[in-house]
Amino acid sequence: MKKIPFAVVKMVNIVLLMIPFLICWTLYYEPRTTTVGSKQVSVLVMIIFFLICYYFGQRLDCFRVSILQIRDVIFGEVLATMITDIIMYILIWMLSIHLPNLIPGLITWGGQCVIGVIWAYVMHQSYFSTHPPLRTIVIYDERMGMENLIHTYGLEKRFNIKTVYPVESIMDKLEVMEEFDAAFLCGIHSRERNIILKHCISHKIKLFMIPRIADVMMRGSEQIHMLYLPILKTQRYKPSIEYQIIKRTMDIVVSGIATIVLSPLFLITAIAVKSDGGPAFYKQKRLTKDGKVFEILKFRSMRVDAEKYSGAVLSAGENDPRITKVGRIIRACRLDELPQLLNILKGDMSLVGPRPERPELQKEIEKEVPEFGLRLQAKAGLTGYAQVYGKYNTTFYDKLLMDLMYISKPSILEDFTIMLATVKILTSKESTEGVGEGKDKLELRESK
Repeated sequence: MKKIPFAVVKMVNIVLLMIPFLICWTLYYEPRTTTVGSKQVSVLVMIIFFLICYYFGQRLDCFRVSILQIRDVIFGEVLATMITDIIMYILIWMLSIHLPNLIPGLITWGGQCVIGVIWAYVMHQSYFSTHPPLRTIVIYDERMGMENLIHTYGLEKRFNIKTVYPVESIMDKLEVMEEFDAAFLCGIHSRERNIILKHCISHKIKLFMIPRIADVMMRGSEQIHMLYLPILKTQRYKPSIEYQIIKRTMDIVVSGIATIVLSPLFLITAIAVKSDGGPAFYKQKRLTKDGKVFEILKFRSMRVDAEKYSGAVLSAGENDPRITKVGRIIRACRLDELPQLLNILKGDMSLVGPRPERPELQKEIEKEVPEFGLRLQAKAGLTGYAQVYGKYNTTFYDKLLMDLMYISKPSILEDFTIMLATVKILTSKESTEGVGEGKDKLELRESK
């Protein structure tokens, strides 16, 4: 595998996933379409399948076997094939005389899931048996603990950390880095980072950097040519009118359909919460775009007097004594968040965006992270970049970085990808850890 270009490996992956679909198309769906016997149409259908599956495979990280855990690769394979098969079913429906039977498609998807699981395991084993871990150096300034994170998430097979240096100790002896294959930069200021970056590029050292706030904001800069010079234009979050129209339309359509389809679940959950004593719903003031205050709607999961003595505090996770018995169940299933679909229909929230904070907590957070208000450039969301790629107990500074990653480059495709990836966190215990749970994080040594 070491000698085979990884692009070829990805192609083989998609071809293997295509085999069950090809069999299903040839034996069942194609004979029942208006184009029966047309080889050109069959070829076109296969090409469309390949392109769609490859695209979503890329977006859902199906091919990142070197840095992802097996379960994440499997999730990407399963979800990418599911989306592709749904799109192909709609296409087949358009080519068919009657509504095509869904059962063969479901069987096909089952076969693809089996292939995806086997592929993920084989790829994972093959990659690490042929690729020795990279000899790695960690250089830190304000952030420490990268070596602990690598150990916690099982990346020792990919990165063999040989040494850890504070940045001030290595600036006068950069030649030390030349014996390493990779380097991690954690919280390094721009001056030192730029020097190290140039040195790594010159000596073919792979560099992994945790960005600072300004780095992320610059990510969305517009590249222009002015005064006969290359210039980066950066401004406050200002998505195009086309994006805003499509995003709002998607919010209304998706949340409206979801509200109707899930209405029986709404009713059952409301009755269950009500039976636990107290009201079924809970309103709470939150902040959305430009600091506007709105009332978020949730199914109540805590005692009615949960904050009578403590005031506004974050949940301590599943061990929080304020959570009711029913609340523990609906939190585990994320059912407490369902009423926010009504907030989306009303326009206070979007499907995707930074999660809204309470005004009191926002003020407290800004004492620690003054830039935290930069998240309020965009409308609050039911799910977001930080929810998909972080955890509940991710530091506020890191949540800000992740939300700014989303804000810096708004796109419908990114929104769609985040919505798909949200399915993953619905089954992840890590995403619900409370404050104080899980110590596998980078620590800030001093204020930014």
